[in-house]
Amino acid sequence: MKTLNDQDVLNALSASRQAYHDGYLAMYSSWLGGVVTDPVLMVHPIDDHLVHRGDGVFETMKCVSGGIYNLHAHLDRLDHSASVVHLELPMERDSMVQTIIETVRIGGNPNAAVRLFLSRGPGSFGVNPYESVGAQLVVVATTLGLPFMQKHPEGAHVKSSSIPAKPSRYAGIKNCNYHPNVLMSREAVDLGADFVASYDESGFLAEGATENIGIVDAGGSLTFPDLDGILSGTTMMRVCELAQKLVASGDLSGVVFRHIGREEIFAAREVLIVGTTRNVTAVRKYDDTMIGDGIPGPVWKALSDLLEEDIQHNAELRTEVFGS
Repeated sequence: MKTLNDQDVLNALSASRQAYHDGYLAMYSSWLGGVVTDPVLMVHPIDDHLVHRGDGVFETMKCVSGGIYNLHAHLDRLDHSASVVHLELPMERDSMVQTIIETVRIGGNPNAAVRLFLSRGPGSFGVNPYESVGAQLVVVATTLGLPFMQKHPEGAHVKSSSIPAKPSRYAGIKNCNYHPNVLMSREAVDLGADFVASYDESGFLAEGATENIGIVDAGGSLTFPDLDGILSGTTMMRVCELAQKLVASGDLSGVVFRHIGREEIFAAREVLIVGTTRNVTAVRKYDDTMIGDGIPGPVWKALSDLLEEDIQHNAELRTEVFGS
């Protein structure tokens, strides 16, 4: 077995290039002290507790038409997640915003997915968080895919997951220990579904692998699961704010968060999936039952249009990267 020198490692990294690397635009690393644009150099220390213990938190947002949408809502949630696991951010909010903007700008694509990883930091291979050198920030910009409904206008097929929902203490933070989510994503593929939905220990609807799930119930209310047992999705919360326009027009009777039983899903007027990269997705079939008429419904259409308008034109929620 050969012992590699510095040049051997660089040569091996260069030879490892894959087709999917074409979508990797730029990565900022506080550990490296700057930005790299060569995908094979987008690496992170194996002894970081993020890597060998999943000890870190993260956020995913998007830049659309040159502006990052709802940036501060994502950073507020990052602050919350970090505080729960006792992680100190390595820089102030203003510096973090500027770092994100510059990374996306260097990536050069006005339509990009933006991922933030806040790690415990390198230091030993143990579980003790005090053995790390301190928190590190990684920002990655990649090409942004199309929302689900643009690729599948007929709507999504969702199946019930066998993976139990996370305990409420951990459901409310975006931590990097993502094994249940990974298993749910695999389960969806194995079941031939677009998404799967988890349930809590009492049998109430929780969430998808990376998505919030709600219904338009029989009474006409936009209804999402109780917030104590799910991640407070930034898109979900914004959609609920936008839905007040439909309440005012009489197209919805209200917006509520409460426990949702399995049978309510099958009786729902509409079932909706929402998420940062999904926008608003209509569910046409849940398990083996068609939802409503089996076609995307009017609330989906209205909320989808409202969200798209908000993403593209709400100056208060857009952080311009390439100029307004």
